[in-house]
This record gives sequence, C-alpha cells and structure tokens, in this order.
Amino acid sequence: MELQIKVAQAVQVLNHDAQSCNRVAANQWLVQFQQTGCAWEVATSILTTDHLHRHIPSLVSNSEVEFFAAQILKRKIHSEGHYLQSGPKHALLNALLLAAKRFSAGPPQLLTQICLALAALILSSVDDKKPIEQLFYSLQTLQNDDDGNVAVLEMLTVLPEEVADTRSTDSSLLSRTPMVLEFLLEQTLKKYNGVVQLHERDRKILRCLLSWVRAGCFSDISQDSLPTHPLLNFVFNSLQVSSSFDLAIEVLIELASRHEGLQQILLYRIHFLKDVLLLSAINNGDEKVISGLACLMSEIGQAAPSLIVEASVEALALADGLLRCVGYPSEDWEIADSTLQFWSSLASYILGLDASGAVDKKHVEAIFSSIFLTLVDALLLRAQVDEATFNDRSGVLELPDGLVHFRMNLVELMVDMCQLVRPPRFVQKLLFGAWPPANVPIPWKEVETKLFALNVVSEVVLLEGQMFDISSIMQLVTMLSTWPVDDLSGFMGVVRRSLTDVVGSYSKWISASPANSRPLLLFLAAGISENHCSTACTSALRRFCEESSPVIYEPANLEILLWVGEALEKRHLPLDDEEEVISAISSILGSVPNEELKYNLLARLLSSSYDALRKLINEDGEHSYRQNPATYTQLLNGAARGLHRIGIVFAQLAMSKPNGPATDDPSIRLLRVFWPMLEKIFRSEYMENSNLSAAACRALSLAIQSSGQQFLVLLPSVLDCLSTNFLAFQNHECYIRTASIVIEEFSHMEEYGHLFIRTFERFTQAASVMGLNSSYICDQEPDLVEAYANFASMFVRSCPKVCHHLLYQILFLLKFYYVVS
Repeated sequence: MELQIKVAQAVQVLNHDAQSCNRVAANQWLVQFQQTGCAWEVATSILTTDHLHRHIPSLVSNSEVEFFAAQILKRKIHSEGHYLQSGPKHALLNALLLAAKRFSAGPPQLLTQICLALAALILSSVDDKKPIEQLFYSLQTLQNDDDGNVAVLEMLTVLPEEVADTRSTDSSLLSRTPMVLEFLLEQTLKKYNGVVQLHERDRKILRCLLSWVRAGCFSDISQDSLPTHPLLNFVFNSLQVSSSFDLAIEVLIELASRHEGLQQILLYRIHFLKDVLLLSAINNGDEKVISGLACLMSEIGQAAPSLIVEASVEALALADGLLRCVGYPSEDWEIADSTLQFWSSLASYILGLDASGAVDKKHVEAIFSSIFLTLVDALLLRAQVDEATFNDRSGVLELPDGLVHFRMNLVELMVDMCQLVRPPRFVQKLLFGAWPPANVPIPWKEVETKLFALNVVSEVVLLEGQMFDISSIMQLVTMLSTWPVDDLSGFMGVVRRSLTDVVGSYSKWISASPANSRPLLLFLAAGISENHCSTACTSALRRFCEESSPVIYEPANLEILLWVGEALEKRHLPLDDEEEVISAISSILGSVPNEELKYNLLARLLSSSYDALRKLINEDGEHSYRQNPATYTQLLNGAARGLHRIGIVFAQLAMSKPNGPATDDPSIRLLRVFWPMLEKIFRSEYMENSNLSAAACRALSLAIQSSGQQFLVLLPSVLDCLSTNFLAFQNHECYIRTASIVIEEFSHMEEYGHLFIRTFERFTQAASVMGLNSSYICDQEPDLVEAYANFASMFVRSCPKVCHHLLYQILFLLKFYYVVS
C-alpha cells in the first residue's frame, strides 16, 4: 500500500502541482518506477481495489491514478509481456478482466487503456499458438450482464488495431467475424430505458463495427446477403440520428473504399441519401450532414467510376446530389473541396475510355458534358473572392488560405473538364460577352473567377489551337489601364493580377494583333511598379516579348520597354522579377536589326546600372560613404543589382550572336565600357562584401561567355583579379567558380598556359584550400570543396599538357580527392 500511495501522490503532483520543479521530479520518479519489477503488482492493485481515497483523502481524482496504472501495464506488457511465466500471466489476465468489468461504465479512456493492455497480454503469449481463440474465450467471462457487454464491446473495438500493431495474423482474427457481427447485432436489439443511454450504445457499436470493417470483416460475406444485412440497415438508420451520424458516415466510407461490390449496394441507397437526408440538410442549413454526405457520395463514386458512367438513375442522382453539395453556400470551401477528387476521377475515367471499347464513349461524353458544364458554374461560384476581404485598402492581397487551397485543387479538375467538353465550349463559358452599360455595375467577382479559370486551362486551349475572341480581354486591359492607381487597390488589385496572368498565358494569340502591343505594354509597365501584381506583370512581359510580332520594334514600343528598364533602379523589385524584366527587354533590344541602334538601346538600358557602379568607385566619396553605414549599404546593394542586370544582358546577347564583323558585336562594345569599372571594383576593398563579390563574378562569367575570343586580351587582368581576391577573401568561393569558366572557355589557347598554371597554384596554395585535409573539415566547407573540386577537375581535364609542371599540386589533388571521397 505504501508504494500505491507514493504512485498516487506522484501522479497528483505531476498533473496539478503549480511548481514546475515538483512536476519534473514527480515525472522522473514515475519513469523510474515503471521500470521496476514491483510496478506490475502495484498497477494491478490500483486497478482492482479501491483503497486510495481512504489513505489519501486529499486525492483529487482516482481516475487519473487508475489511468496511469493501466498505461503502466500496457507499456510493460508490450516491452516485457513475452517474459511472463504462465502463473503470473494468468493472474494478470484475470485482474485485467476484473478491471475491465469494474470500469465498464467509465471513464471511457480508462476502459480503452485496460482493453488495450488485455489484448496486448494475450497476443504477446509465446506459448499460446492460438491467441485470438484464447482472447475470445476470455471475453465470454465478461458477457454475464450489460456492464460486461460494454467491456466486451470496447475490447472488440481495440482488438483489430492491436492485432495490426503486433503484426499478428489477420486470418485468425477474421475467422471470428461471424461471432463478432452476431454479438454486435445482439447489442443493437437490446432495449434501453433512456434515450441518452441508447445513443451512447449506438456510438459504441458503430465504433466497434468501424474497427472491424477496417480489418476486412465484410470481405467473406456473401454479396447476395449484403444489401439486406441487418448491421448495414443499422448503419443507415444511424445516419438519421445526430449523435451517431458522423460514425455511421465513417463506416460507410470505409465500406465503399475497402470492399469491392459494396459500391453497387451503396449506390442503390442513393435516393435515401439524397432525397431524405441531403435535401433536408440543405433546407435546414445543417453543414455537418451536408459535409458528411458529400464525403460519402464522393467515395462511392470515386471507388466505382465504371458504375457512374453507366448513367443509371442512381448514378445520375449521385451526380446531382454532389452538384448540390458543391453549390451549397457555406462560409468555407471544405464541402465543395471534398467532392473534387470524385469529379476528377470521373473526368479522367471518361477521357481514358477506349473509343472502340464496350462502353460507347461518345454517348457517355454527351451525357456527362452537360453535367460538367453545370459543375463549372457551381465551382466558379464557390471559387469567388469575397470583396469585403480587401475593403481595408491595406495593400495586402493575400487570398484566404482556404480559398487558395481550394483553387489549387481545382486546377487539375478544370483541365480535365476542359478536355472533356472540348476547349471551345469550355472557354465560351468563361468569356464575358458584351460589357454592361456604364451605369450598370460590373460583376467583378465573377470576372475575376473566370479569369482564374481561363488562365488555368490555357495550355489545353492553346494546344487545341482554336483561337477564341480575345477582344473582351483587351477591353479589360484598356479599361483598367485608364483607372487611377488608387482605384486598383483592394479587390480590384486581385482582378488586375488575374487579368495579367491571362495576358501572359495567351500572349501568343494576343501579340498576333499589332494593335494590341502598345496598350498591353503600357498595362504591364504600370503593373510592374505595384507590389501586389509586379511578379505577374514581369512574367507576362517576358512571355509577351518571347511571342512578340515585328510591331514590337516600332520606336514607341521600344521607348516603353526602355522606360521600364530604366526605372528598375528605383523600384527595387525582387531579383527574380528584375531578371524577368531585363531578360524580356534585352531579348527584344538584342534582336534589333540595326547594330548601331541596338548598341545605343542596350547602352541606355544599362545606363542606370553603370551609374550605380560609378557611384561606388567614386574615390572622392569613398571615405564619407563608409562613415554613413546606411548610405554605404545602399550603394553596395545598388551596385550588386546593377551588376546583376548587366550580367542578364550579356546572357541574352550570348543567345543572339550577330553574323557581321566582331567589331559590330554589341557585347564587345558593352564590354569596353563595363570592364574598366568592373576591374576597379575587383581591385577595391568593396569586394569583402559577399553579395557584391557574387554579383561581380556572375556578371564577369556571363560577359566572358558572351564575348568569346574577344575577351582574350583581358585574360591576364581577369585571372589576376580572381586569384588575388580569393587570397584576400577566402570565404568567397565565387572567384574559383568564375576561374573554372575562364579555363573552360580558353583552355585550348596554349599560349595562355602559364596564366592558368599561376592561377591554379595560387588557388591551391591558399590557406583555406590547403586546410581541406580531413573529411570533417570538408564537411564544414561544402561550397568551397565543390568549387575547388570543379575547378581542379576542369583544369586537369582541359590543360593536360601543363600538368607535368605541377607535381606538388597534383599530389595535393590526389590527397584532396581521397579525402572528399
């Protein structure tokens, strides 16, 4: 009794003491106690006797101590149960059976723990070849009265899960299915005086049935007897009781997903589900019932699409019921979202039908096309944005998480539906038609949702190749371009962003009309400066420039592009967005036929970038800049962005090499301006900044790849800058990576072999590289290891004739490769 009291007191301290140090100490003592041999006896005594309150009057709750005791036994049985001898094991079994009967009236969590321990004890027996039979024999001792039946019910509920956890054979468990189903049926027929007691009993029966359905209990039952099986009727009747509805839905969903053949039986009951339950729930606004039925009907249809495409009365009733679920105006999107997998699987199944197969594909498509077109309307309605979300004009245009998730899940279904009903017919659903008169409000929520859908199906529509009338899109572009900026905030910012996505997706068709170029460029240029749609506008601008027609080269259009590029210095876009813009503009400017005009335009595009570099290398102001950290940081960041933009231009020029003389190559002419500034930066103390170093090396690498052989004259200075800077700032591996590109481009020029040798020696003899002499150190410097390994490999592979001059370094290389491998 002394140990029981200590355990009870420790549990009370653990759960209720205000001092954390006391709770920690109690927890440590209880953990140690569980590992002792006497824990078996103490825990068993707590569960089978009721002496604690007599010895500890201040005990807050007996159930907490009893719950802890049941947990102790369950854990010890799992870890040590197979070591128990026959006598102690039999005594423990009787004690647990007694405890199960004692606590059959609750608390329910305690009874569950006792039943888990009981099942684990019997299943862990090594000397019993038939543990399931032994367990069912033990259960017979509990079935003398109603309290015992409650314990048996809980025991049967936890048993399949415990069998799965212990990896015991399922065949012996399922062989007891008839006995279990008979017991459950007997429980459904028992009479109870109180309604509350009856509902509680039904929930327990459903929980137990759910556990056995998951184990496969209906797999061996004759298909002929299933439609009228009494337990199946009990489950369907439970759907009409609020307290048992959720469990009954779970049971039926499990049956639909796990047992082939049951889908047909469940489909026969669709009129009951739809006409009796669903329509009533919709009229009463009972979202719990609507949600459960939506999940169940979706599972039935998803498990057997072949039954649905037969278009029987029941199949069409199921489709109609799910359409009603999608259209139900709930506050969130969960109900509609729960049906999407069914609709996707059905559309995919129809699309995958063999035209020459047993099922008439054209007939099926004809029937279900109208259903899917109705579904499109319902989904567009549910996917609409609540304008009130954006009335605060805070500038934050993030959609609600639930709507974002719902729209993401819609994408695949929209694509499948577009293919099924054919793109022209689908797009017709999304076009806006004639705009209302000026005095009639435009339904912007509907417009935005249709723009979202139009963008989602763009690949399918473009692949079909049947161009639709894009005048309504251009009318929107023109309309929003004339609005004041303040009027495009809030929800209208979402509309503008969705329209921009559509412009980008259909840029190939939109750009086919020369008249569209200027208004579109102005629309995108204005949007780039707005945070909420800058990313969409930069992406759309790139795609529009890729698909551009010759009209884009008109002076007015080129001026718009230059205006956008020159303003980037002040806009501070994310680097990815800035790269999209510069890539788009330089791809157009780099394709201008007149070489002189091309160079002048590119020089204008880069003028702000050159200015940013000049500000940094202005020696007169260097000291004052360092005295003002904010200004100094701004200058460094501006120069890094300028280098980033210059590198993008060189990358684009590398893809459009001119056919004329090298002297006319704009890359060479730009390089003559760029390199003197870049060299000054390389030879300055500014290179200690890792961001600036990375940007400079990237720009240099792209300039090298763009300029080709014209870069040779600069090689000595370039390699000297790279190796010198690496020796000065050995945590910047970008210098080694750039040197690898130099060697890759020019290693065939043997006359520069001495430069490559000197560069290789300087890199190899750097303290940071020489320190890579153990796997531990290499693991700490993965970027340096990768950069040097690539450089050394490139050097040895590209310059084999000079390697014999570098015996010491080659020996170091062999050691280095041994370490990193």
